[in-house]
Formats: sequence, C-alpha cells, structure tokens
Amino acid sequence: MKLATIDNGTRDGALVVVRRDLAACASAADVAPTLQAALDDWDALAPRLHALAEALEQGAVPSIGFEHCRFRSPLPRAYEWVDGSAYVNHIALVRKARGAEPPPGLYTDPLVYQGGSGVLLDPNQDVPLVDPAWGLDFEGEIVVILGDTPIGTQATAAGGSIRLVTLANDWTLRNLIPPELAKGFGFFQSKPATAFAPVAVTPDELGDAWKDGRLHLALLVDHNGVRVGHANAGPEMHFSFHDLIAHLTRTRAYVAGTIVGSGTVSNDDPSMGYSCVAEIRMRETIADGAPKTPFLKAGDRVRIEVLDAHGKSVFGAIDQRVVSA
Repeated sequence: MKLATIDNGTRDGALVVVRRDLAACASAADVAPTLQAALDDWDALAPRLHALAEALEQGAVPSIGFEHCRFRSPLPRAYEWVDGSAYVNHIALVRKARGAEPPPGLYTDPLVYQGGSGVLLDPNQDVPLVDPAWGLDFEGEIVVILGDTPIGTQATAAGGSIRLVTLANDWTLRNLIPPELAKGFGFFQSKPATAFAPVAVTPDELGDAWKDGRLHLALLVDHNGVRVGHANAGPEMHFSFHDLIAHLTRTRAYVAGTIVGSGTVSNDDPSMGYSCVAEIRMRETIADGAPKTPFLKAGDRVRIEVLDAHGKSVFGAIDQRVVSA
C-alpha cells in the first residue's frame, strides 16, 4: 500500500492512503490520525490500512484527486533521522578528489551520521539559501521508515523492521563540511533540513524492485529541467538497508518512526550521471585538477523521482526551488 500525509493545519498533518497510480487519496482518519500513530500500532492497524487501500483501488470509498492535495513529508517530524553512506563509489570519489586514501573499513563498516529530525521539509517546499558561499547541494537518496527495532538486530532479521520506503533530498552545505570535520566531531551546521517524497510505500508494493534490502530502480534527478542523474539505486548499494540497520542497532534500539537513509545514490559508470553536484565536481577535479560546476543558487530547481517498470511514479516527486533567505 501507499501512504502519505496531507496538510490539515496541524503540526503532524493527516494520514491518507494513496491509489497505486497516484491519482487519488482517501482519508485514513478512522484508522489512524497520523502516520506516526499508524507506525506506533502497526501490527494492529496495517491490515485495516491495507483494506482501506484496496477499497480505494475499487472506488468504494470517498476520495480526492492527488493533484488537489497539499502533501507534507510523510513524517513532518520524526523521532530520529539517521543517514548512511551505502554507495562506496561516492566515498571513493570524495577521497580521490582530495588526494586522500579511502578509510580502512570502507567495504566493511558503514559510515553514518545523525541529522536533524524535528523539522523535515515537504516535497514541494522552498529551500532557503542564506549564503551562496556555503555551497548548497542536493543529495538524492532512498530511505526507509522503521517500526520498533531492538538492539542487536541482525541483518538477516532487519527486513522485518522496515515498514515503508520513500525518497529524500538530503540538502547539504558543502563548504561548511571541512571546518566541521576538522573539529573531529562530525556534521551539524552543514546539514540543514531534509526533504522527503510525498508517498511512502510498503516494501511488498514494490514487487521485484525490492530485493535484499535494496531498491532496484533508477533514481531520476533533474536540475533546472535537465536530467543530470539516472543512477540505478540497487546493484551498487554496497551496504543494504539490512546491513545499515544491523550497524545502527549494535549499541541501541530505535523506535517506530525512525528514518534511515542510504546516502547519495552513486554508480561507478559516469554515464549514469550524478545525484549530487559534489560528485560531478569530484570527477572534474580528478580529470582537470579543479571543479567547474557551481553549487546551487537562488532560482534553481531540483526534482527527484523514481519510476517503475511501466514508467509510473512510485513515490511522487520531490520538486523544490531554492530561494534567497
């Protein structure tokens, strides 16, 4: 099934089920007022949501056109937002462009950071650019939303914790990263609020495209109306979501509503384009000694989407403008 959150004037919005073709939505208020409420009691409420979704498919419940809804992030605020870097090609390019060796555990130990989760951007919400010198960049990612996940969850059992799959644009201020990392304490100011696609999808809805904790579809990224990326999100995701969950739960548990990101989707083949500006700048640096592609400026527009095998949008699109703050 497909779920979303629409704006109803409250902080957390209202839960709706979404038709498979993203043509219509139906209120889920009789089942759960919000997505977080549904996640908190998933075992009891998911069957009722599935039944409502099927009724929507059959036209048996009142609905509203998808285009008439104002969508929030599926979780407008979340208990935790943890982002990985599961595509090692992206990490290798970063290090190569800096003339640095890859970290020793590149292929055995995932990189993760914890982002801000109290304010999450809606899929069509403008992105404020306070200072162009900060180097604003987009990052197209696959994300999962977890149910309650105990400490010590093994990769072989981690799939049972994944409730929903969606997309993220993990906005980054690239030029603020080096001084933060130099302090030896990780990202903070360099990671502003993240945006999410309007629709979150249960893994079973993805069919053969969801396999071994990976989404085997292309992540389409457009910058100012030009297709700049169509990387396949599946084969080169070195650490699956199952691996990431096992890594995260080594020392602590996570509650329902935790969001986990894949990191920037990246393919070794440069013809697949890029899912962030930094990656093309890395390739330019490696080839020519210096980058030439600029970071984003006010007026720029970024669209991120995934299509299924029939060319239909799976999660809806993240489609945002950069505006002067």
